[in-house]
Amino acid sequence: MPVYRDEAVVLRTHKLGEADRIITLLTRQHGKVRAVAKGVRRTASKFGARLEPFMVVDVQLYIGRSLDIVNQAESIGSYGAVITADYGSYTAASAMVETADKLTESEGSLQQYLLLVGALRSLSRHEHGSGATLNSYLLRSLSMAGWAPSFQACARCGAPGPHSAFVAQVGGIVCDNCAAPGSPRLAPDTIALLSALLTGDWAYTAEASDTTHAQATGVVAAYTQWHLGRGLRSLEHVRP
Repeated sequence: MPVYRDEAVVLRTHKLGEADRIITLLTRQHGKVRAVAKGVRRTASKFGARLEPFMVVDVQLYIGRSLDIVNQAESIGSYGAVITADYGSYTAASAMVETADKLTESEGSLQQYLLLVGALRSLSRHEHGSGATLNSYLLRSLSMAGWAPSFQACARCGAPGPHSAFVAQVGGIVCDNCAAPGSPRLAPDTIALLSALLTGDWAYTAEASDTTHAQATGVVAAYTQWHLGRGLRSLEHVRP
């Protein structure tokens, strides 16, 4: 039976039979993989705890007919326990892995893999607020998938900013000529924060007010759910 090895993030798990689980992995080299981990629900399992959501592992898998089979798993980043112990981090991480799962339906991306690993590591270390970390991850992952938002020039005609109208369907900020009646208007501080989240300017994000973060969170959620074409269930539980 052919065998391969890769690094992977555990996105989600499902029970299978009495003792097994189906593990959905985003791997570094092989894209998204669904594999069976046999016996991991038994207390004597050698690697059950390593195959929980948010964990980063070095896995060896057998190629199966419909699902691959996990043969070995070694921890690379044991982020799961720390993240699940904090509600804000847990809900943010849940939205991240759900997004990664939806963005990699057919095949993965090294950039998406590295971005997710970095975001989970940051959450586990509490480097920034969980909400800001999530918003930054969502904007960057969508950009990598081809939906980079514009927060400077008009997303429709390219007219240089500053502009204030936001239209998720068009791709971000638009000028007054391109804005549809009733388009929401964003404060300059919110637009600046969105740009900082997209570029990773953490010094700026740390200085932004709670009100500005709340408005930016609403914008990111609307943009994400529009371009994914379906809602993210995890976002309902994320703290504003």
